[in-house]
Amino acid sequence: MKAEAFTMTIHMVSSLDGIIAKKDNSVSWFDTADYYEKGVEVTEQATQEFLKTIDCYIMGSRTYEHALELSKSYGWAYGDIPTIVVTHRSLPIERKNIELYAGDLNKLIIERLKPNYKNIWLVGGAILAKDFLRLNLADEIRLSIMPIILGEGTLFFNQIGQEQTLHLKEVTAYKSGMVELWYEIRK
Repeated sequence: MKAEAFTMTIHMVSSLDGIIAKKDNSVSWFDTADYYEKGVEVTEQATQEFLKTIDCYIMGSRTYEHALELSKSYGWAYGDIPTIVVTHRSLPIERKNIELYAGDLNKLIIERLKPNYKNIWLVGGAILAKDFLRLNLADEIRLSIMPIILGEGTLFFNQIGQEQTLHLKEVTAYKSGMVELWYEIRK
């Protein structure tokens, strides 16, 4: 498939205090008992339709290992969409749509992904997201903030080392109390 327009999105789920992973890697904090009456209701059909718009996922090795572990209980969250794991380690590949990549990130985006995909999502982790921002490879950030303060764990933006101007494209509040911030990265 030849891509006409290309968007590289960094997507992260965090607590209000910017934590994206607890020290024990548990994800129970994703489930919320909160209820925001004015929020948008998320349906399974709407979620499935949205996920069909993503052509390729990118993730770091620790996110991949965590996703593999979670898949034992919840199934593989990324379906049959091509998934590139950025790593220098040899990791198990349990699905035909998963590829390990250990090269230059600019080459990955410009030479391999941009010619073939339209909508790519980086779905973890913090170090890889930081690298994409520093190299000016991302076009937007979609941050889903859960209604919880975790107090400790892995920060999404920790010492990124540069200022980055953003433009707010959209804010969506959900019935679950989650708020999604959608920013365009100014280049």
